[in-house]
Amino acid sequence: MQAARDDEILARAFAEDRIVISADSDFGVILAAQEAERPSFILFREPDLRTAPDYIGVLLPALPVLEPELTAGCVAVFRNHRLRVRRLPFSG
Repeated sequence: MQAARDDEILARAFAEDRIVISADSDFGVILAAQEAERPSFILFREPDLRTAPDYIGVLLPALPVLEPELTAGCVAVFRNHRLRVRRLPFSG
């Protein structure tokens, strides 16, 4: 789905009960605008991650903590060597 539009990616992730992982913050904006509860989205904002193994090295150790949040529906942001998790839907 590399060439697919963001809304197409989110629709497929929802239909297949998948999690979107990206460095593109537009997915979070779309989820907020739609007041969506799913799919969960993991956003990487770490400038020093360059290769797939770099991303895996950050994500895998966090999965035990993230799993219940991802199952419930959330946006998880990796930034400045920290993890911030916000449940969906966004309110306010």
